[in-house]
Amino acid sequence: MTADERRLLHAFRALPSAQQQSLIDFSEFLIGRANPVKETVSELPLAIPRPERESVVKAIKRLRETYPMIDRAKLLHEISGVMTQHLVHGKSAPQAIDELELLFKQHFDRYQAAQST
Repeated sequence: MTADERRLLHAFRALPSAQQQSLIDFSEFLIGRANPVKETVSELPLAIPRPERESVVKAIKRLRETYPMIDRAKLLHEISGVMTQHLVHGKSAPQAIDELELLFKQHFDRYQAAQST
């Protein structure tokens, strides 16, 4: 096991179970970003409803599916900022998800504007 793997395992074990699940979900999100699959995507947002109870990471996955036309790399920094606010600074999940929904909508509006020029 490398030093980084030991560090990650130590950090994981130090977290409460809910935050451990968030760490797992976020790492899966990062894996998906690192191995993108090229496919034909919709030019319009998909109608995927927001569940009543949803984790921030699952909301990111839902929003990525809702807005498949948006370049994920352009969102990474802003999504990471929202995740940091949620995980480190205690922003509630519903607040973070509201912010993410607005963020994705703004990027979609810019995408649409660029397509029409």
